[in-house]
Amino acid sequence: MPDHEDDLSAGRHDLYLARLARTREFMRRADMPVLVVHDPVNVFYATGARNMAVWTMRTPARYLLLFAEGPAILYDFFGCEHLARDLPTIDEIRPAMGLCHISSGGDADGAARRFADEMRATVDAVAGPLDTLGVDRLPFQVTDALREQGFRLSHTDQVFCPARSVKMAVEIPYMMEAMRRVEAAAETMQDAIRPGVTETEIWAEFQRPFLSREGHYITTRLLQAGERTFPYFQECREAPVAAGDLVCFDTDACGYEGYAVDFSRTYLCAGAGASAGASDVQRRLFGLAREQLEWNAALIKPGAEYRDIAEHAWPVPDEHQESRYYCVGHGLGVAGEFPNIPHARPGTPYPLTGGIEPGMVICIESYVGAASASQGVKLEQQLLVTETGTELMSTLGFDERLAAPMI
Repeated sequence: MPDHEDDLSAGRHDLYLARLARTREFMRRADMPVLVVHDPVNVFYATGARNMAVWTMRTPARYLLLFAEGPAILYDFFGCEHLARDLPTIDEIRPAMGLCHISSGGDADGAARRFADEMRATVDAVAGPLDTLGVDRLPFQVTDALREQGFRLSHTDQVFCPARSVKMAVEIPYMMEAMRRVEAAAETMQDAIRPGVTETEIWAEFQRPFLSREGHYITTRLLQAGERTFPYFQECREAPVAAGDLVCFDTDACGYEGYAVDFSRTYLCAGAGASAGASDVQRRLFGLAREQLEWNAALIKPGAEYRDIAEHAWPVPDEHQESRYYCVGHGLGVAGEFPNIPHARPGTPYPLTGGIEPGMVICIESYVGAASASQGVKLEQQLLVTETGTELMSTLGFDERLAAPMI
């Protein structure tokens, strides 16, 4: 492992401690002295404790009780207590009780009452009779039982959204390393694009090198080819790719140390039987998508208001309006982060206040599709906002076979 990777590995606990301190800072800002966190992304952000993230996204059988002034108590899945034992962010580990019908053994109501009793007793023992509790995606039986225990509930989004939206300096090297590893996996996948191979077979060539480089998980299956590139958001399936097809691909990968990597590319499937190159329609769509991407990326700078970005965004031609991407861009960190920058709608007040801050990571989205051609081009770039401008994080090249020829 290269020296810089050794340094990153050795510095993980410093990263986790910094994120824990930031979480507690934003708990104090939100006047939220105690959190009960079920979302595994938030548990990982606050502590570095990782365990069956995809499964626990839907199964409430692991959670964190976090005090702004007090301990971090991890309730881990039964038999998994050893996984977080060495983390400096965790003060105590207790076995969790399942809180849904399946994980509670069919007694979700009883489990909710026992859970609420446990939270009340622990909060009282640590901090006294506090009445404010931050929670996230807990079952409604649990939130009802917590209210019966006298807690006034607020959502942990008020803590984690602002905390995670701006990255600390200690996080940036890990995001850069995550990008480097995902780009390497995408290059391997690109070599697999050839006639006769199915979309899922191509996508699998991204999965293997991604996972082998300590990737955590991939959140979508956004790879589609040929006529399935219009409209967008069609996930890969066992459909063979033909010579001359466009292939749209979006990483949507939570990679090294859990940091998300989100860029998109569109490739041309060449090979025996292919025409001399991309068609005029494919070149036109690619050219428009590149123009949209670069135009909107130039609007991202520290201090830029979200409303101004949306109002000055690339004017999507009428024929592509109905199939345009749903937002100009969005934040990124250990997952998709605040903000999502929606398009401006004439005659409608802009819904988002505030603006771009140094330390944000913003992904600029572009999709230009044509119903008449049953094709579309998806592109996306990941930008780090600095004190003076932006730095391009996703440096993987575009498929220049789709670019207009030089005159």
